[in-house]
Amino acid sequence: MRLSAVGLNLLRQSEGFSSHTYLDVAGYPTIGYGHRLVHPESFPNGITEEQGERLLLCDVGEAEQAVRRLVKVDLTQGQFDALVDFVFNVGAGRLEGSTLLRELNAGKHEEAAGQLLRWDHAGDVEVASLKARREAEFRLWNGQSAAREAA
Repeated sequence: MRLSAVGLNLLRQSEGFSSHTYLDVAGYPTIGYGHRLVHPESFPNGITEEQGERLLLCDVGEAEQAVRRLVKVDLTQGQFDALVDFVFNVGAGRLEGSTLLRELNAGKHEEAAGQLLRWDHAGDVEVASLKARREAEFRLWNGQSAAREAA
């Protein structure tokens, strides 16, 4: 299974694009569509959107592999998309040790979906953008549009 266009659009929308390095909410140097810089990576002159797209697709491939490796039950496309976005955002290690994965691999899909909504903090602080992202993942998981509906 691969990340769908809907999942990729959610990821792009959630991350946004930055041509220059910035610190993400957790304080990590980041560029493009949420690409975390790892030593010795450096882009002192920034990157183009095309370069950002290449980094994004590489990072998405790693997130897809992690989901396929860690999840032992069948998933719908929406569930897979939600998990790839989640892993892209928080990392495979965070999923690996999570109650979310434990519930999912026990066949408790509904309980696992509820766990997504708990990951809306950076440290002890609830972050509005993470809350919105988790809600969008929850909607994808449940076969709904990831786009936010007007209130």
